[in-house]
Amino acid sequence: MTKAKQLRKIQSFVKRSGRLSKGQSLGLNELWSDYGIDVDKSSLNFEEIYLNQNDITLEVGFGNGDSLIEMAIRQPGQNFLGIEVYEAGVGRVVNEASKKSINNLKVIKEDAVEVLENNILDSSISNFQLFFPDPWHKKRHHKRRIIQMSFLDLLSKKLKDHGIVHIATDWENYAEHIMETLESHPYFKNCAGAHRYSLRPEYRPLTKFENRGQKLGHGVWDIIFTNIKGG
Repeated sequence: MTKAKQLRKIQSFVKRSGRLSKGQSLGLNELWSDYGIDVDKSSLNFEEIYLNQNDITLEVGFGNGDSLIEMAIRQPGQNFLGIEVYEAGVGRVVNEASKKSINNLKVIKEDAVEVLENNILDSSISNFQLFFPDPWHKKRHHKRRIIQMSFLDLLSKKLKDHGIVHIATDWENYAEHIMETLESHPYFKNCAGAHRYSLRPEYRPLTKFENRGQKLGHGVWDIIFTNIKGG
């Protein structure tokens, strides 16, 4: 079995459908051409898409997109690309980006693994973000977790040398799995030191969900590694 076929078996999401709000529908339809990217089998040319040569931050699974929107506003010299499968979240982000006249943000509504495989050139991403992914906490569902060695093989190729991987989770067991998997991979190095979690950097906004969890005593683990494929 090829590595590509193995990667496509990482089904880290289950598609859900629901009624869209007026704003979400507007984002998916009338405003889509301003912020959305429709992918096929060709590689994305980021310089043509963003009309500049700024570094690319890729966020996978951005949910309702609050933190992605805030980071794009705070860092106008950085280009942001969000990939999400849920229409409501994608539509909301496009609508909010339009309201705030954000010009350094684009979104894709597809499976992130397939986009990485088919559309993103090697050594083209500076930062990869995965904030509060589905932990698939039941043991029989662990195979659905997106952070697997095969996914890291793919990600290491798409990241630039010394590119950053930043993952945050509020599930301690998943944090341990992520830490162990990244530290076991030859092309990633822990920025905080061996077996150490990072403090939340200021550039990662504190979400309402996270703030509420902290008040209830829930922990959050930030895991930041650098890509060392170039030595």
